[in-house]
Amino acid sequence: MLSQITSRRRDASQAEEPQPAKQKRVSRIARREERSAYLFLSPWLVGVMAFWLIPIVASVVLSFTNYRIIGDAEWVGLRNYRELFFDDRTFWVSVGVTLKYMIMSVPLYLVCGVLLGLLLNLKVRGINLFRTILFLPAVLSGVAVAVLWVALLNPDVGVVNQILESIGLDNPPRWLNSPTWAVPAMVLVGLWGIGGGAIIYLAGLQNIPEQLYEVARLDGAGALQRFRYVTLPMLTPTMLFVLLTGLIDAFQVFDLAYVLSAGGGGGVGESLMFYLINLWNEAFQNGRFGYGSALAWVLVVIAGIVILAISSRRLGDGCTTSTTPSRSANGSCRALTRRPSPNLLRRKDARGGSRRGSATG
Repeated sequence: MLSQITSRRRDASQAEEPQPAKQKRVSRIARREERSAYLFLSPWLVGVMAFWLIPIVASVVLSFTNYRIIGDAEWVGLRNYRELFFDDRTFWVSVGVTLKYMIMSVPLYLVCGVLLGLLLNLKVRGINLFRTILFLPAVLSGVAVAVLWVALLNPDVGVVNQILESIGLDNPPRWLNSPTWAVPAMVLVGLWGIGGGAIIYLAGLQNIPEQLYEVARLDGAGALQRFRYVTLPMLTPTMLFVLLTGLIDAFQVFDLAYVLSAGGGGGVGESLMFYLINLWNEAFQNGRFGYGSALAWVLVVIAGIVILAISSRRLGDGCTTSTTPSRSANGSCRALTRRPSPNLLRRKDARGGSRRGSATG
């Protein structure tokens, strides 16, 4: 008996011996696969380091120096930032022009995008063709679009003023040649490419469950009520996304303003001196790369504060995209899956009774 127990233990120990060797082989294969993965990822990692991380760090360092391409960088500490906030009048002009454009364009593009998205969501014949046509301006080159609108907005021979004169407007705006109308002209040019935002709204509209509209119809809701209590609450995440991207685009206006202001001159009376136009002039026209880096980082901080404030306020409402949120009277979010109203229950009972009656008949 004792010999049998000893032999069984010996057999069990021999059976367990290959396990560490097997685990060692598995770990060796896993390490080899990991090295292969990093090898294939290395071109992307090198690109990130060379064209993203290193330039960001270099820009931060250069913002504290007086650096020009010719010569060594001179450390000046916070002098660039002091000059920017207290001595540079053009900086504040560029901030004002950018904020004016943002206030005029972002709400307008938001509302027009929603309305256009509702039209594109209609089930009519040939709607796919209309969607394609409206989206085309959004994929065209910004410089080509700007050159086209320079001709259209010409105050003397432009098509826009000719149309305005034909309908009885004696003194049409001089658009880009007027300090008052230069920024509205920019907004008008941007409105021409609103199709890109409308397509995003269209995607959000098509993700709204049709059952919510059916319940609203059974509850006696009209078209305006369905839009207010079903479409708008369900479209809120999409509107937030378009709002944030619109704010980022407003901070980054450059190519359109550069062409419309005749090569970065800022337009008549610096009416088109956008923030990035000022940054371009300081860094690449005047050769002050240290000062231009300071301008860039101030823009990053301002844009980050605005975007984080809007995002935190939206998330602080307690609305999430995983539920079906709706806005209550006191401004808090609640789910659309609420208790059915008595009218809806009575309609369902009446329908059920009529169906049972027809079945027995």
